[in-house]
Amino acid sequence: MKMIRAIVRPEMADNVTEGLAEAGFNSMTKSPVFGRGKQKGLTVGSAHYDEIPKMLIIIVVEDDVVDDALKLIQYKAYTGNEGDGKIFVSPVEKVLTVRTGSKEL
Repeated sequence: MKMIRAIVRPEMADNVTEGLAEAGFNSMTKSPVFGRGKQKGLTVGSAHYDEIPKMLIIIVVEDDVVDDALKLIQYKAYTGNEGDGKIFVSPVEKVLTVRTGSKEL
């Protein structure tokens, strides 16, 4: 299993989560976050914004559908402008359900 963390523009987050749900990726976490990328923030006129609002979407998927999920996220989050986001993929070693204590994997 893999954990996919997608950091996307807030205005694109609903497109991404709706697309994931329609494709059968129903379990996800979505949180507002702030940060900056390579451009070190955003300058508009004389104002510099060091931390830009983004949305963090987290899903855990089986290894055989990782590429499908990545393509979908990239397609749904794409605007073609700087700051569209990043996607990180990490291995999941263990999953434990809090309520029941059952382990998955």
